[in-house]
Amino acid sequence: MAKPWATFGVDLHLEPTGGGVRRGLTDALREAVRTGRLAPGTRLPSSRALAADLGIARNTVADSYADLVAEGWLTARQGSATRVAERTVVPPTGAAPRPRTPGRPTHNLVPGTPDLASFPRAQWLKAARRALATAPYQALDYGDPRGRVELRTALAGYLSRARGVRADPEHILICAGFSHGLRLLGAVLRARGARTVAVESYGLDVHWNLLAAAGLRTVPLPFDERGTDPGELIDQDAVLLTPAHQFPMGGTLHRDRRAAVVEWARRTGGLVVEDDYDGEFRYDRQPVGALQGLDPDHVVHAGTASKSLAPGLRLGWLVLPPGLMEEVLAAKGGIDSCGSLDQLTLAEFLVSGAYDRHVRSARLRYRRRRDALVAELARRAPRVHATGIAAGLHVVLRLPPGTEQSALRAAAWQGLAVHGLHRYQHPEAGVERRDALVVGYGTPPDHAWSTALEALCAVLPE
Repeated sequence: MAKPWATFGVDLHLEPTGGGVRRGLTDALREAVRTGRLAPGTRLPSSRALAADLGIARNTVADSYADLVAEGWLTARQGSATRVAERTVVPPTGAAPRPRTPGRPTHNLVPGTPDLASFPRAQWLKAARRALATAPYQALDYGDPRGRVELRTALAGYLSRARGVRADPEHILICAGFSHGLRLLGAVLRARGARTVAVESYGLDVHWNLLAAAGLRTVPLPFDERGTDPGELIDQDAVLLTPAHQFPMGGTLHRDRRAAVVEWARRTGGLVVEDDYDGEFRYDRQPVGALQGLDPDHVVHAGTASKSLAPGLRLGWLVLPPGLMEEVLAAKGGIDSCGSLDQLTLAEFLVSGAYDRHVRSARLRYRRRRDALVAELARRAPRVHATGIAAGLHVVLRLPPGTEQSALRAAAWQGLAVHGLHRYQHPEAGVERRDALVVGYGTPPDHAWSTALEALCAVLPE
């Protein structure tokens, strides 16, 4: 039977060398403290546990500890563990100095992140406890590469109800966010012999780069006031769209063009990838339904918890057409890449109604921020116009011609992180130059929004 001290100790890697056992151990401990490998306040193993781990006498460890306490490297009190003393850590001679951490901006209005301070910690913890308490022990094993069936079932019901997706748990695959899902789809397309993927003239270069890494060329489609024009969809193998809320321009894909995209997919057998990154957040009316609902056989619906909850969860999903699952699983390597407990927690969060309550609360908060932004623009910067539908976590501010770069310079001077529209334009897109800022109003916490808005208005053309 194991001794209690064998299970209550802490692990410590040491390699005593030279000059006898006691001296070698003392030198190894001193060096670990001096170089910072053992940080101030670190609790050391008991003399009994460390002696057992190293295969030496307990008195040798006790004497070594006593030597280092006397030298000031360690501290020990009666009835308390031996710890590393609080002292300044001196880096080893010749060590490269640590690079300086660049200063963070005072206000972050870069799009793509929700208000992380409003993450529903208490409700998430409650769901996590319920999920863990009821989880079968098999949930801790290597899981189904499609993801936990509990989450896939919960998502099928939610997506059908809230986004108009025609989903079956058997056709849903859990992935580590949209980028992971797109990487898998890129690998599938390349394995099929695909060469080109049509994309929108404005979007994220990280997505274009992922497709390029899979050996696929991205071809931008024309863009106008009705959104992306699918008229040039001819012999491409797939198309990547944000039809519910185009990123970053902020419009919805016109209904005639939605129908044209689906018709192209049916006629050519091409694959439509629908990035529904913030479909829950529409403020002036009910959100437009998912494009996948028009043709589940040719449209991949991709969603994520990154905007509704937090990107750090690394949870996303693909609703796949029948027959595509096996190819995607092969690209995934036959493993479940997301933690089972987080999947079970999200499933519980969805089924209990906590997800709906959180989204509705967040929707109200973001709507108030957007309304405040539009009102402040009308008052202080009438030459700047907010474009796009009332939705999502960002807005495009159209600027007078030739003022985008000066606005960005002024923003940097004010400690304001914000992006210009030009950085989201595909390098091959033949669209008219638009001067604009892409402002993410979801990122700042509630208490910082008013000052962030003040800083933004200060850099806009009057």
